[in-house]
Amino acid sequence: MLDDPKSTDAHDHRGHRLVFAELIWQRLVDSLAVLGTVLIGLLMLLICVDIVARNSMGASLPLISELGALTVVMIVYLQLATTIRADRLARTEIFLVVFRQSYPRLGAMLTALFDAIGAAMIGLMAWSTIRIFEKDFASGEFIGVPGIATIPTWPFRILILLGLAVASVEFLLRSVSALRSSAVKKETT
Repeated sequence: MLDDPKSTDAHDHRGHRLVFAELIWQRLVDSLAVLGTVLIGLLMLLICVDIVARNSMGASLPLISELGALTVVMIVYLQLATTIRADRLARTEIFLVVFRQSYPRLGAMLTALFDAIGAAMIGLMAWSTIRIFEKDFASGEFIGVPGIATIPTWPFRILILLGLAVASVEFLLRSVSALRSSAVKKETT
């Protein structure tokens, strides 16, 4: 019996859309990591300029310490989703590697549970960041010294929120992927 060509075309079309969505997602995650890397370079440049200013003028430039602190936090969260996707988070692998080898299906289910908990925790962090962003935006929160140099904090907060939201979704996608693989894997004894 031959398959209906229309259903095959529809299935192929859905498959292409899924691949396209995965590609867009990977580009978004990678773009945030690139932005974080660029910010590392800018932070290093800022620190070098501040060192020169301290040695030549005897004083630090305004905003450097506050800007540096917010930038470091921003860098961490912008690169978090890439770290999750590359499976580079610090964790205890002694138990999980052996467990996955001995019991692939249960190992995949345990990985899915860990990733789901990670998605929930990072999601809660993103949720709390929304309130901080709203407060900073509404009150006009800034860093620096009025009259000398100030920068609003809300652009930093929105990038931190974006990094957390993308990291939470990445954890969720990994959890779903692990659940799918647990359905396929057979237990070895």
